[in-house]
Amino acid sequence: MAGTEGSLLRQFPLFLPQNRAKTVYEGFISAQGKDFHLRIVLPEDLQVKNARLLCSWQLKAILNGYHQIVQQRMQHSADLMSFMMELKMILEVALRNRQELYALPPPPQFYSSLIEEIGTLGWDKLVSVDSCFSTIKLKAEDASGREHLITVKLKAKYPAESPDCFVDFPVPFSISWTPQGSLISIHSQFLAALESLKAFWDVMDEIDEKTWVLEPEKPTRSATARRIALGNNASINIEVDPRHPTMLPECCFLGADHVVKPLGIKLSRNIHLWDPENSLLQNLKDVLEIDFPARGILEKSDFTMDCGICYAYQLDGTIPDQVCGNPQCGQPFHQICLYEWLRGLLTSRQSFNIIFGECPYCSKPITLKMSGRKP
Repeated sequence: MAGTEGSLLRQFPLFLPQNRAKTVYEGFISAQGKDFHLRIVLPEDLQVKNARLLCSWQLKAILNGYHQIVQQRMQHSADLMSFMMELKMILEVALRNRQELYALPPPPQFYSSLIEEIGTLGWDKLVSVDSCFSTIKLKAEDASGREHLITVKLKAKYPAESPDCFVDFPVPFSISWTPQGSLISIHSQFLAALESLKAFWDVMDEIDEKTWVLEPEKPTRSATARRIALGNNASINIEVDPRHPTMLPECCFLGADHVVKPLGIKLSRNIHLWDPENSLLQNLKDVLEIDFPARGILEKSDFTMDCGICYAYQLDGTIPDQVCGNPQCGQPFHQICLYEWLRGLLTSRQSFNIIFGECPYCSKPITLKMSGRKP
């Protein structure tokens, strides 16, 4: 016991017993060069798990969000010395995660220079700014009139330290920075990046406007993939290169074999017709020898995308991507739904990652090739 008390005094010289029974300790715990006041009241048996921890308002603020961990360590610590060491480790972590609580506020000229920068840039470019002037959101239009946002997070030593910038781009965006940099230079580099991606967004906007895009339902400016409906419960998934948006994209056909195989043959046969001077959509039409049906036309036809098993379109963020190969059926299914259905049939059989069975609708043979992810 005496050894433990000696260790406690050496490790925490500002934390001392307040009575002879040594059931009350009060003083300071030090972390990262700062002292924090606390008081611990132990029961008569000195069991730490039943102790009461009283913290100063400052220590409470730092440990906010760590209460459960502190209670857990209190329950499992063998003695007060062990708990104090655990508490110090938790405090060190909390301090590292909340350095901003103790950072000195920026000098007045920080705010005045920022306001001057915003004024020079134009207040119409400002979307929002937080109360600390540490997060600033700016907007800009590209040459096609699309509005884009950039979020700038300023660091304590701005402008000596480069700020962090966040944008909705399909490619990485980084700024060139010097201690003489400003919001004006950030916005200028942002505009240059927008100009370099204009052709990509023109291509994607044309696809979104003139075809029925199945996925993503609400594409962001960073999205490079589109799954486009072709009719006959078939679709094509394309992955566009943002740097070369009019070049042939990666293509993957989804649907019944009797529908998608001819399209694959046309793509191989006509690939020489691809002209980077034309729009991507026009090239796809020429190479595949089709007109992409608009959503309105397909919705009025017998085209359906609801799963034939769960009768839903969206299931856990996915849409039907398996189709019965029978030309008279062509019913789509979610992969997981078809997997569970076939797995429940006694007549189904599996070979590696392929399941053979019968279509739930027409009872004709259907094959499910499971993807790398488990359905």
